[in-house]
Formats: sequence, C-alpha cells, structure tokens
Amino acid sequence: MTSLPTFPPAWPVPPLLKLSAACHLAAALLPLAVPEGWRWGLALLLANHAIITAAGLWPRSSWLGANLTRLPADAAARCEIALTIDDGPDPEVTPAVLDLLDAHAARATFFCIAERAARHPALLQDILRRGHSVQNHTQHHSHRFSLLGPGGFEREIATSQATFTRLTGQAPTLFRAPAGLRNPFLAPVLHRHGLLLASWTRRGYDTRERDPARVLARLSDGLGAGDILLLHDGHAARTAAGRPVVLEVLPALLQRCAAAGLRPVTLPEALAAPAARRPLPGMAEAAR
Repeated sequence: MTSLPTFPPAWPVPPLLKLSAACHLAAALLPLAVPEGWRWGLALLLANHAIITAAGLWPRSSWLGANLTRLPADAAARCEIALTIDDGPDPEVTPAVLDLLDAHAARATFFCIAERAARHPALLQDILRRGHSVQNHTQHHSHRFSLLGPGGFEREIATSQATFTRLTGQAPTLFRAPAGLRNPFLAPVLHRHGLLLASWTRRGYDTRERDPARVLARLSDGLGAGDILLLHDGHAARTAAGRPVVLEVLPALLQRCAAAGLRPVTLPEALAAPAARRPLPGMAEAAR
C-alpha cells in the first residue's frame, strides 16, 4: 500500500496568515497611536483581506497552506505524470473512461463526490479494482464550498471521509476543493483529517469547453514529467455530436504521453517515493 508524507502534529501556520494576524494587530493599535490612525488601519485590513481572497481564488496557490501542484522531483525523474479525474463517478462516462485507461495501461486518480459515490458503490469498487485511486472531492460539491467557515468545512469533510471509508475500507489521503477555491479555514481542517490539498499543473476546462482539440491543446502543449492533469468524468461537457469531451480527449492525450515517454500513475503512487516521505509543509517544494 502506498503512503503519503507524514503530517506534523500541529498545523504549520502559513507565513501569509501570520502576516495577516500582525496586520490585524497593527490595525487595532494604529487608532491609539496616531490621529486618524483608524483610516490607516482600515486600509491595511482591506489590503490584507484582498490578498487572502486572491489566494483563495487561485487554485494553485500555496499561500493558505500546503498545496500539491506538481509531482515530487523523484517522480518527475521517473517520467511520471498524474491524470486526475473529477466530479464522478458517473454511470455513463466513468466506465468508458476506465476502459480507455485500461487500453493504454494508464492509472489515474479519481477525485469523487461522496454522495455520488454512495449512489454508485459498484462503480467505485470498479475504479479501485482496475488499479486506480479514489480520493476526496467533498460530500456534496457545493458551489458555496469556498464560503464555508470552520464548522462547515468540518461537517463536509468529516462526512465525506466517513462515506469513502465505508465504501472503500480506507480513508482518502488527498483532497481537492470544488473548482480549487477555498479560504483560510480549510487547511487546518484538512490537517486534522490527515488530508493533503491537491490541485493541478494544467487543466483542460472540459466541463465547459465543447471542442476536444482545445481541451487537448491545454493539457498537452508543454506537457512534461511531473505534471498533474485535470479532467472530468462528472459534469463533462459534450461535443456537438453529444459525446462527453473527456472521451474524445483521453485517447489522443494518452498517445501523446506514450510518445513522450511519460507514464501516468496515481497520485499516491507518485508520492510514495522515499524522497516524498517528508513532513509537511515540505510539500511546498513539490508544488513549485
């Protein structure tokens, strides 16, 4: 069984959040120190919150905590890449995706929505049986996920972890937020549940782009070892002929990977290398 980097006992507070705390303290003291200091304090708080909001809206940011955006260097040295497939399982699309992966001897990581997984447990088992990884993409995939506070994140993540553990017999170790959006309250909850946030290196926007050629270009132009690619079996856009875009893109993408000597592996497999077994937040090095 593969394993992820070990977590330190306490959540390592990111430098940005330490700076944010200092900004709040300064904003509280300025009115006491200088006339009209409240104006400077208010400006400082507005700038601080703008930066934090921008960090939450940037899926590949590590400013709010550890965030995996690339595979570790030793995985890249082995010419590995990671295909990640979100928003399933889907009873129509997922089986076809699995067949395509089998045909190319490729392995993928499926970030599944727990309530969907509970409706299709046999399909979830098929993903695992074929050698892929199932990881956590929330219980409900709410569009309001990034607006939740600590209690909301705790309920959503604890529920989804319990769902996946019940369905697969093991708790996920990786988490992906809906659309990659989050706020500063998420990282401590993930740490408490032993979850590492995982985003991507490149994405195809295949939930809204109906042209497979454009999706393929976004994923494969400049493709290199260590990349994490994002596709969708759930909420997949359809071509003009009504076919899920992911099914049109995958064969050509996997052929390009093979031609470039790149091997698609699961994220846990890539992270299991000895050099990757180091305490967080050392994943920041892998996320550069």
